[in-house]
Amino acid sequence: MSKLTMQDDGWISHARRCVSPHFNPRPHGEVSLLVIHNISLPAGQFGLPYIDQLFQGCIDVSADDSFCELAQLTVSAHFLIRRDGELVQYVSCDDRAWHAGVSCYEGREGCNDFAIGVELEGTDDIAYTYAQYATLQQLTLALFDAYPLLNGERIVGHCDIAPGRKTDPGGSFDWSRYKKNLLGYADKTID
Repeated sequence: MSKLTMQDDGWISHARRCVSPHFNPRPHGEVSLLVIHNISLPAGQFGLPYIDQLFQGCIDVSADDSFCELAQLTVSAHFLIRRDGELVQYVSCDDRAWHAGVSCYEGREGCNDFAIGVELEGTDDIAYTYAQYATLQQLTLALFDAYPLLNGERIVGHCDIAPGRKTDPGGSFDWSRYKKNLLGYADKTID
């Protein structure tokens, strides 16, 4: 993959654009948190078109019995990293995607206001792929370059900002593996 860079409009170079209607302006223009999620539709199945459809608001609810609850859902993320490492972007990073729901970070509620949401195609208990970690690391570095308030201490799982409600990215996500190649980058703090 070529080096990822942020364009002036909040879109990442070399990401496949799959524009979602589920976004709105950030209330203060601030980006200071990166939230890692996971998603698979249907659960535990990969490589299908349903994640794109969900985030675009056009999911075929007749495609799987588990989709009936998704019919009226209006959700999105900024990014999806597929199992093969493909990077898909749905919402400009300059805008607020609807990924975190009811959430709180360091006493501050409404994390969508100031967070970038990255979905990994996966589940809590299936290991993520080498290609996904590589793309996530490259994306993180590009986001660090674009947003000075982001650093290694401001990367969390969905489970961290919505405890008891969310469990992703789950026990299968290797935080050490993800962060090891970010160490020392531009004097950003990494655990």
